[in-house]
Amino acid sequence: MAKIIAFAGSNSSRSINFKLVKSTAEALEGHDVRLINLANRPFPMYSEDLERDEGFPDELVSFAEEIQKSDGVVLSVNEHNGNLSAYFKNVVDWLSRINRNFMEETPVLLMSTSPGKRGAIGSLGVIENVLPRFGADITATFSLPSFHTNFTEDKGIVDAALAEKHEEALSQFRARLTQ
Repeated sequence: MAKIIAFAGSNSSRSINFKLVKSTAEALEGHDVRLINLANRPFPMYSEDLERDEGFPDELVSFAEEIQKSDGVVLSVNEHNGNLSAYFKNVVDWLSRINRNFMEETPVLLMSTSPGKRGAIGSLGVIENVLPRFGADITATFSLPSFHTNFTEDKGIVDAALAEKHEEALSQFRARLTQ
């Protein structure tokens, strides 16, 4: 049984990416999955001055340790203007200062969703290129377009073709966890 943490790179209390992560976490039966809602963690904006004068916020140090102790990460990122949200970019900046390799050899199921037809594919591409710099092993990716059409909270992904792609990504992630 693998220890997995699952979270969305969003600080919205109504995050559709968190809903996707929650649904995905529920599909990982047989593993110890810890679902983390970053909307409940208001991290300060990174600055060198803050780091120098006050050090690392305890909440971020704890989060970095959770990632490092996990056997895998399920992450879904939101998109603002074709890029990562400033909130999640800030989280990554802090984590990389705490430990440059904060995701060292950690398998990652990387996802994104949005209300639009592109499914936050821009931010997915950005983070897919960024996280390996910090040691992440991007095992599989999945983008869910048109969230409000293709997802319901009681059924999950309702479009059959998209549900199949999601299951393929989950299967790749599960396989990597057992290696």
